[in-house]
Amino acid sequence: MAPLTPRLVVPIDVKKKPWEQKVRLHNRWHPDIPPVADVTEGELFRVEMVDWTGGRVRDDDSADDIKFLDLTITHYLSGPLRIVDAEGVPASPGDLLAVEICNLGPLPGDEWGYTGIFERENGGGFLTDHFPSARKAIWYFEGIYAYSPQIPGVRFPGLTHPGIVGTAPSVELLNIWNERERKLIETGHESLKLCEVLHQRPLANLPTSDNCLLGKIQEGTAEWQKIANEAARTIPGRENGGNCDIKNLSRGSKVYLPVFVEGANLSTGDMHFSQGDGEVSFCGAIEMSGFLELKCEIIRGGMKEYLTPVGPTALHVNPIFEIGPVEPRFSEWLVFEGISVDESGKQHFLDASVAYKRAVLNAIEYLSRFGYSKEQVYLLLSCCPCEGRISGIVDAPNAVATLAIPTAIFDQVSCNSPTNCFLDILKDVHFIYCCAFFHVLNKNRRTRL
Repeated sequence: MAPLTPRLVVPIDVKKKPWEQKVRLHNRWHPDIPPVADVTEGELFRVEMVDWTGGRVRDDDSADDIKFLDLTITHYLSGPLRIVDAEGVPASPGDLLAVEICNLGPLPGDEWGYTGIFERENGGGFLTDHFPSARKAIWYFEGIYAYSPQIPGVRFPGLTHPGIVGTAPSVELLNIWNERERKLIETGHESLKLCEVLHQRPLANLPTSDNCLLGKIQEGTAEWQKIANEAARTIPGRENGGNCDIKNLSRGSKVYLPVFVEGANLSTGDMHFSQGDGEVSFCGAIEMSGFLELKCEIIRGGMKEYLTPVGPTALHVNPIFEIGPVEPRFSEWLVFEGISVDESGKQHFLDASVAYKRAVLNAIEYLSRFGYSKEQVYLLLSCCPCEGRISGIVDAPNAVATLAIPTAIFDQVSCNSPTNCFLDILKDVHFIYCCAFFHVLNKNRRTRL
């Protein structure tokens, strides 16, 4: 008998707001957010989701929606889902939940996405000190490919993935999160900086009831108020998985998530059509609405057997990710290096963040020679399938990071004459020797943000 069509457990209507959906969404982590459905181990099921902003970013040329976006909404998630075995026994704390991604993609009729640079005063990004103003690129999908009117001459296959897959924390783990992040905020401003710009961004985002959505729990009730003041924000990845933004978690991938509460309470969201390693502009993937088709397996006692705590309690573990067999194939790459020396010439000690920042800046400077604005390149490196690496972390004082860009993403369109081509072959002998596959953008058809 042919397998059944995946059961739809969380439907989405993109014309409705997140709080108007038939199955209520949530945008916080808390053990008391009730599950919206039960899913049986081994069952193939489908989860649909809004984009992470719940439709607040529009398909137009203005970046005002990015500039003024209220980040207290982050992120709208579908779930939680209670996972049970064939006998109806739920997953238990200490188990491991294996979540297999069988299929995924954009929602039919909503095949577009966006990449943004946040305003410095509203979250900023990895290169806030260089790009303080909001920008936006819209991407349209043609099957597996994406192209953008705001960044012409580029077309690439997307490695589509969910930015967030996670289980609910226990009360104890939630308290650990809130305590350590609150302590960071209270003590870190005097001593901590990341690439010399951390003072422009919050060190962490503590619980707030502003724009809090808690699924089935009715806003304004005493229960809602208590949970809203305790629930963790979804912005960072943590022990439960969450917002890890691992671009290779696509078709055929498996995620092994620790279980902290009865039923696991699995949630997912923040779908990306494509993303570069690091998602450097913060709103850096191609954000979209989408769907996942999943299967789950409960590994009884799996946390103790397969995960080794690194921290003061048995809860200080992290998921394991198994990359699937389906991804775009690229044979030619241009690789940019960065070291732990910042733009002022200051030496840092084995700072991989500074090194990666320099690699990204080097790539931006180079590609901007070919007719793109630096803002266009910054957006592109956030969402195209580029590969980031920590190449060296032991040779004091310089960590070495690299950023590899697949050259095939630059669309080599055909043309009748060199003067009408959007991409013209680069004539400079030195650059031909270094990278013969790059092309100069025709100045008459240059598009800037």
